[in-house]
Amino acid sequence: MNVLIVYAHPEPKSLNGSLKDFALKRLQDAGHAVQVSDLYAMQWKASLDANDSIERQANERFFPSRESKHAFENGLQSADIAREQGKLMWADAVILQFPLWWFSMPAILKGWVERVYAYGLAYGVGEHSDARWGERYGEGKFAGKRAMLMVTTGGWESHYSPRGINGPMDDVLFPIQHGILYYPGFDVLPPFVVYRTSRIDEENYGAVRDALGQRLDDLWTTKPIPFRQQNGGAYAIPALTLRDDLVPDRVGFAAHVE
Repeated sequence: MNVLIVYAHPEPKSLNGSLKDFALKRLQDAGHAVQVSDLYAMQWKASLDANDSIERQANERFFPSRESKHAFENGLQSADIAREQGKLMWADAVILQFPLWWFSMPAILKGWVERVYAYGLAYGVGEHSDARWGERYGEGKFAGKRAMLMVTTGGWESHYSPRGINGPMDDVLFPIQHGILYYPGFDVLPPFVVYRTSRIDEENYGAVRDALGQRLDDLWTTKPIPFRQQNGGAYAIPALTLRDDLVPDRVGFAAHVE
């Protein structure tokens, strides 16, 4: 299988750097082909702007989604964007690896998503009618591919528990897992999360490494998070609200998981 690791940490000697190196070797030793997009090492341009298109449309102002659609359809994207899109289409599984900074991914990784997820590739796909609302949330160009987050955080696991002060980790990661990954069609696996990173030393690093190794070994057998499909009948279209008879006592993020 083909695996793409999109890695976002500025220090190669960090815990993240060590886990990335371990993941690369573990996957390769298992016979998988692996590519790594090391965003800091690549000096990835994080900001989406008019320079992402080789030849702009003759508009008076920059309209990001229209420019993205025009560039994607006509082969006018900047070379760095096109290369990353090629890796995405090549991959059978994608791993996004990052430290949790201010309850989200580092800006450089968010910029990778914003620039690489072009109109016509990750969104703006499929018909919009009274029966369907595009190919998304379980459908899309990345359907059939798997995705997983590898996340580190300085907080305690209890801080991200159901009653923890930071909110449940599943809720913190919901915009990434449900929005960035499930939206364009990925089957999203439960995340691999390392807590209390300041307490990870040589003595307990082995346990973290072994747990990650098992998750990588199980990359193609782990059951995905059972997010509800948008066009599967659970949602009223075009309002895209969950049907009144489905889990009527449940609201928020949890309502969108079967």
